[in-house]
Amino acid sequence: MNSEKMKELSLTTAFTALYAAAVISLTSISFNIFQVRVADAMLPLAILFGWPAIMGVTLGAVISNFFGGLGIIDILGGAIANFTATLLGWKIGCTRLKGSWLYATAVEILTVTLVVGSYLSYIFNVPLATGLLLVLVGSVIAIGLLGHLLLRAISKPMIVEVLRSHGIKLYLRRKD
Repeated sequence: MNSEKMKELSLTTAFTALYAAAVISLTSISFNIFQVRVADAMLPLAILFGWPAIMGVTLGAVISNFFGGLGIIDILGGAIANFTATLLGWKIGCTRLKGSWLYATAVEILTVTLVVGSYLSYIFNVPLATGLLLVLVGSVIAIGLLGHLLLRAISKPMIVEVLRSHGIKLYLRRKD
């Protein structure tokens, strides 16, 4: 395996571990119908890191949701939500459109809300509108506020230079 692939694998592992650790350590706010899954602040980072972040938060969801106690629907549903949200966010965020990071973050919020809100309303036996609204509020806080701030912080020139000096590939086409 070449050096670049090893760096990507290492970064994927780091994203996986950080996501799972953040969810599991904050279980009380990560596994309810209303949840502020702080680990979801990592989703917008797919815009910068691409596949390592996409795969990391997807695998992190599988691992953390395994320990969450909500069953196979949550394990698979959370992974599908994270994979779809981050893939779409990455594709949108890499465009040269003004405001693409904001659009990407909004799409991630909506994707997580639709997928997770739908199956949590079933699991917790609440109306679909209630499930969607409660997940939306938590996702706006975690992905929209915390995640977008984290994305902006990591995209600062000094941090970008440090990451690139260590051979980490970033998808930073323009300052958004």
